[in-house]
Amino acid sequence: QVQLVESGGRLVQAGDSLRLSCAASGRTFSGLAMGWFRQGPGKEREFVGTISRSGGNTYYADSVKGRFSISRDNAKSTVYLHMNTLQPEDTAVYLCAAKWSSGRDYVYTSFTDYTYWGQGTQVTAAS
Repeated sequence: QVQLVESGGRLVQAGDSLRLSCAASGRTFSGLAMGWFRQGPGKEREFVGTISRSGGNTYYADSVKGRFSISRDNAKSTVYLHMNTLQPEDTAVYLCAAKWSSGRDYVYTSFTDYTYWGQGTQVTAAS
């Protein structure tokens, strides 16, 4: 089992930056590929970005490419979502997800790929 706890979400102004954290416990973090998803009000869950188990590979949704980035600290069992130039359309609950990557340094973009999920943290970007 893997437990994921997100933090860092809050109300910001459009154009601001924010960093979300996702702390993992329960399994060797370096074996997990990690993903970030979001769900806005009245919207379906949307892929944001993903990072491979080593951190060597990342992939982002077109909607956030160039503004958001993901990093991880395997020593701290934590993955981060760095968000810049936030816009009102980025308002959503942001969820962290994990998948056991079994030795492969892959990235995963579908929510069906992931086994473990956090509860989410709310980000609101006011115009």
